[in-house]
Amino acid sequence: MKITTENLGKKYMNEWIFRNVNLSFESNHAYAFTGANGSGKSTLLQVLSGFSPQSEGKAVYLSGKKEVEISEIFKEIVIAAPYLELIEDFTLTESIDFHQKFKPLLSSFTAKDLIDFIELPKAKNKEIKFFSSGMKQRVKLGLAFLSDAKIMILDEPTSNLDADATAWYLKNVQKYAMNKILLIGSNQPNEYEFCDNVFSLHQFKV
Repeated sequence: MKITTENLGKKYMNEWIFRNVNLSFESNHAYAFTGANGSGKSTLLQVLSGFSPQSEGKAVYLSGKKEVEISEIFKEIVIAAPYLELIEDFTLTESIDFHQKFKPLLSSFTAKDLIDFIELPKAKNKEIKFFSSGMKQRVKLGLAFLSDAKIMILDEPTSNLDADATAWYLKNVQKYAMNKILLIGSNQPNEYEFCDNVFSLHQFKV
């Protein structure tokens, strides 16, 4: 999988959030976007995911030599981010089952495997609305790690995680990003210190 951006830009009202982003992203590589809160990291990730339209330029997605249309790229993407909500009235098991209707898990994993992987077996029948913010973030990360997708986007991945859960993230993120494009938005160096490409959003300011 490969993503190439050509003069990609995004503005709100008359303010450019970023502009002239000309980058390439390829499978088996990890990329981090850094910058202070409000610098545009999340916005850039949302544009790259197709969730938010760009104001100028374009992003091209290639699977092998075949271009994937922006309207179809969601099938190849998993995202874990604080602003993405889980369905509060679902139990953990129901959340995973619902997720799999749109994004299958890696072939060797079942819903039970995922629950064990995120270390929440005692909460399998608990409704998400009763989860702590850290438990919810672990669910989001577990779904991202174990879903069968070619692009993984993690925005502030250790948000709301305690020290043990952060260690769990660091233990697993590189393993489950193999063969994928990994894009991380962060201002915490420990979240992306393994990335081989780091870009500051300040370099894309007008």
